[in-house]
Amino acid sequence: MRKLYFLVPGTGGKFACGGLWAELKTLNLAKQICPSDVVTYRQREKDTLFLDDILQQQNLDDTIFVISWGFDVAKLATKLQPYNVVYHAHSSGYGFKLPASIPIITVSRNTMGYWGQMSPNSLIYYLPNQISEEFSNLHLNRDIDVLVQKRKSSEYLITQLIPALQKRCNVFVVDSYVEDLAKLFNRAKVYLYDSAEYWALQRVSEGFGLQPMEAMACGCQVFSSINGGLSDYLDPGFNCYKIAGYAREYDVQRIMKVVESEKAIALPEQFFAEYCTVNITQRLRVILADINSFFDSKQHYSGNIESLTRMRMMKLFAQKVTKKLRKERR
Repeated sequence: MRKLYFLVPGTGGKFACGGLWAELKTLNLAKQICPSDVVTYRQREKDTLFLDDILQQQNLDDTIFVISWGFDVAKLATKLQPYNVVYHAHSSGYGFKLPASIPIITVSRNTMGYWGQMSPNSLIYYLPNQISEEFSNLHLNRDIDVLVQKRKSSEYLITQLIPALQKRCNVFVVDSYVEDLAKLFNRAKVYLYDSAEYWALQRVSEGFGLQPMEAMACGCQVFSSINGGLSDYLDPGFNCYKIAGYAREYDVQRIMKVVESEKAIALPEQFFAEYCTVNITQRLRVILADINSFFDSKQHYSGNIESLTRMRMMKLFAQKVTKKLRKERR
């Protein structure tokens, strides 16, 4: 298989976020299948490859550049046009389009559906994010009634719901980096996650929403929004509860009922199987084999399937109207 270069703007500092950690996790899985390395392109870092240096090499036919940073993807796709490129799509809604020569690997079925509509002539695959082994139920004493992380939380959650809950139970608000999030999830009875407002303001989607799943894996009951990639696995009434349900008082009533109850939603082990390391690695192996086969064949073909451009859409719409008018005249 070709060598993979995972392109990120930087590996820490101002670039540190869930998307970066998820990308580096995928890199580590890929290393089990083929030669893989991380490459930065905005800032040079010690002991890390830099994109402009790599592009100075003469022959890059045996490499694949994996791009993922949403706001940089369009620019990178243009810069890397002569090379083999794969887009690892987390969030959706950035507004750019990609040529059919770039296969797309999506982290959620929600994002896969988006690209299935946006790029109907591209090869598209589904590779969910990985749940790390440390996220499991340790059956500890749960001394935190309600846990919430301030980042990405809605204004309603921070200014209305949490103050109301603090009058009734022990609420722990995280507003800084947590080294052992798994332990914190194991101490909490309920985890609140409401990111719909945050992503609406960003004008892109929730790519996967890893933390609610990590909380569920630790035996924590989840009240969450169901936007974007969260809709892949959250099923209100069956494995979680929908937050921001009509009225604050109703939210408080439902959350307190769960806090005070000894009965919890029991999730079968197979629920998490799709996201475990072994199964994701096997899926990635199949995807990479298919993509390598595509790049082998692409050298012998030119893309000749007409794209869904705005001009073509106007043409198809005109044909539809003309056909309808003709039918009505008969």
